[in-house]
Amino acid sequence: VQLQASGGGLVQAGGSLRLSCAASGGALSRYATGWFRQAPGKERLFVAAITWRDARTVYANSAKGRFTISRHSAKNTVYLQMNSLEPEDTGVYYCTAVGTEKRYHVAGDVDYWGQGTLVTVSS
Repeated sequence: VQLQASGGGLVQAGGSLRLSCAASGGALSRYATGWFRQAPGKERLFVAAITWRDARTVYANSAKGRFTISRHSAKNTVYLQMNSLEPEDTGVYYCTAVGTEKRYHVAGDVDYWGQGTLVTVSS
């Protein structure tokens, strides 16, 4: 599976961004696609994930109510709409694919990582 992330940028606190992850090259129905965030000098943390098969979603507590993950099956693309952004949301966002039998929120269970896209939220 190949994952191509895009959509990062610089935004002021309270603003919005939409990240995209284009997936290809595998049986996507076997996976959940999602996002991890890595702030400078810190570990990668789970943000959100969605299954291709039935669009089940999972969110980190920090993302609930502010972020929405969705998928467009015909385009094999997953989106992360991020609203009410805070400086603490700053980091490199990595698109991931995790087997549906695994733990979506655990970095060690991720099967595929895409390249990151940088999100910077200024205060």
